[in-house]
Amino acid sequence: MKYQRPKGTADILPGESEKWQYVESTVRQIFNRYRFAEIRTPMFESYEVFSRSSGETSDIVTKEMYDFEDKGHRHIALRPEGTAGVVRAFVENKLYGPEHNKPYKVYYMGPMFRYERPQSGRQRQFHQIGVEAFGSDSPVVDVEVMAMAMEILKSFNIKNMKLAINTLGDPETRKAYHQALVDFLKPHFDELSEDSKVRLEKNPLRVLDSKDPKDKEIVKDAPSILDYLTEAAQQHFTTVKALLDDLGIAYDVDTTMVRGLDYYNHTIFEVMTTAEAFGNKEITVIAGGRYDGLVQELGGPEMSGFGFGMGVERLILLLDEQVTKQLQDNLDVYVVGIGDKASPVTLKLVQSLRKQGFSVDRDYLDRKPKAQFKAADRNHAAVVLTVGDDEIAQSVAQVKDMATGVQKSLPFAEITTNFKKIYDDFRQSEGE
Repeated sequence: MKYQRPKGTADILPGESEKWQYVESTVRQIFNRYRFAEIRTPMFESYEVFSRSSGETSDIVTKEMYDFEDKGHRHIALRPEGTAGVVRAFVENKLYGPEHNKPYKVYYMGPMFRYERPQSGRQRQFHQIGVEAFGSDSPVVDVEVMAMAMEILKSFNIKNMKLAINTLGDPETRKAYHQALVDFLKPHFDELSEDSKVRLEKNPLRVLDSKDPKDKEIVKDAPSILDYLTEAAQQHFTTVKALLDDLGIAYDVDTTMVRGLDYYNHTIFEVMTTAEAFGNKEITVIAGGRYDGLVQELGGPEMSGFGFGMGVERLILLLDEQVTKQLQDNLDVYVVGIGDKASPVTLKLVQSLRKQGFSVDRDYLDRKPKAQFKAADRNHAAVVLTVGDDEIAQSVAQVKDMATGVQKSLPFAEITTNFKKIYDDFRQSEGE
C-alpha cells in the first residue's frame, strides 16, 4: 500500500525548513523589540470558542472548520485561526489582572486548519504567525502594531507592499450601518447568492465580503460605513490616519474591506503585495484589526484587543532568491579519515569540535578518501581535517582552508581545545 500525505498538507523537508527557521527567528527578534512575548495554545479547542468568536455566518464556521465529537462526546474543533484561542487563554489564566502590564502583548506561531480548496500559499493545514495586544483602546496601539507588521515584511525585502485600512466603527456605528445595508440590499434579495441571502438576515456586513461576482456587482454601490461613524469612532479613525502620516507610513482607505471574522470593530487593515510567485495577482500577507468585545464574549471583562495574523506559507513563497541563497546549510568542518585506525580518532575530533560550537560531519559509510573529499565539497565545508596513519602516529591532523587552499599540520591537542582561533585565523587570511 502506498501512503501519501493528506490533501492540503505539505512535508517541509531539509533545504526548505531552513527558510521556516529563518522567518521564525527574524520575527522573534522584531517581536522582542516591540515587547511581545510568546504564547502557545492548543491546536484544538471547544467548538464554541471559534463559533462564538468568528461568527455563525463566517466562512470559517459554515464551511471550513474541522470539527468532530471526541470519545468524551465533546464538540471539538481544530483551530482555524489564532486569535480566539489566545483570547480564551487570556481569559482563563486571568492575564487581565492588575499584576500584568497593559497592554498585555503576546505573539504565537503554529499550524491552523481549514477545509478549503488547496492552492498556492494556502493549504488545509497552514501556518500563521500572529500578535495580540490586550487592554488598551488607544489608536496608538493600532498604529504601532501596523508599523510592526510593515517592519516584518520590510525585513524580508518584500516588494510592492500596500497597506489598506478601514474602520468598522463602534457598536452604535455598526447598528446604524447594518440598517442602511439591509435597506440597500433587500431590493436585490433575489439576485444575491444563497450565502449572502442568509448573511443579509444575520450579518449584512458579511455580504460586502462575498466572492460571488453578482454580489460584488451589487455591493459596488452600497453605502459607505464612513458615512455612519459616530463622533467617537470618527475621532479614533482620524487619529489612526494622522499617526500613520506622522510615521511616514503610506496607506489606502478601502471602505469595502470588512475582514472575514465577526469580532472586528474600529480599525481593520491588510498588507498586500503583487508578486510573480502568485501570478502577479494582489495577495494579502498580513491582516488584522481591533476586536474590543471579544474578551467579554469569551467570558472575560470588558477589554479591548488589537492584533494580526500572517500566513507563513505565503511569506516563504515571497522570499527573495538572494535571501534563500544565504540560507544554504554550509558546513564548518568535514573530517576525513584514512585507514583502519582513523575511525575512533575522527569520532573524537568530530565530537570535540561540535562541543566547541562548530557544525561538523565525517564519513559513516567506509568510503575511500576521494569519496570523502567529494562529500566535503558537496556540503560546502569551509575547512577539511584529514587524519591518516601518519597523522595518528604524530597526533596531528592536516587542516585545510577550502577557500584559499592553505593547509597546516596542527596537533590534536590544539584542535580539541582551541579550534576557534584556528578557524578565525583561516577566515582572516581569506579577507586579506
